[in-house]
Amino acid sequence: MPKFLAWFFTIWALTVIAVMAVAGFRGSMSRRPPIEIFPDMDRQPKLRPQTTTKFSGFADGLSSRLPVAGTIARGSSYADIPENTGRIPGTTNFVEAIPVAINAQLVKRGQERFNIYCQPCHGLQGDGKGITSRFGMGNVANLHQDKLIKTPDGDLFTTITLGKSTMKGYGAQIPVADRWAIVAYVRALQVSHYGSKDDVPADQLSKIK
Repeated sequence: MPKFLAWFFTIWALTVIAVMAVAGFRGSMSRRPPIEIFPDMDRQPKLRPQTTTKFSGFADGLSSRLPVAGTIARGSSYADIPENTGRIPGTTNFVEAIPVAINAQLVKRGQERFNIYCQPCHGLQGDGKGITSRFGMGNVANLHQDKLIKTPDGDLFTTITLGKSTMKGYGAQIPVADRWAIVAYVRALQVSHYGSKDDVPADQLSKIK
């Protein structure tokens, strides 16, 4: 065997032995800690989020900033709350009734938001005869039709959020609370549209013209 081949095989054998001594056999188990060539890649100095530390650099001593008000963390239970989605948790079914407290303040807010976002198309009375009807937009829904009266409140909320047919969604413009306020006001409009004198309390009749 030529001398250079002897050297080659000797170096190769020593290299194999060195690798096996360091890395071991593939699939073998060992209780010894692994050799870390660059330990800083595995073990880095860090601060636990939103904990107090003198190294934070912030005036309040927290290691990180608190979430911005109104933001929702990824993976949170946002979709499990009917107030946020208009749906029964774990299903695709709409909630039948508004899942927030209904009072005069909510309806008043709904009227204000309705007149800003909905009235141009649906009209002040909700009959689909808004200003856009003068320009040939005749496919605007009349909110007093029977199928919309029977529609679950969650469906109306979702329509405001995502839109339907030629109506654009207003989820980016109207906050969740205001969407429910609009739904409450739409229900008030429907009640007033089909209401009669007998539905008015006796002490209020004199105030009606």
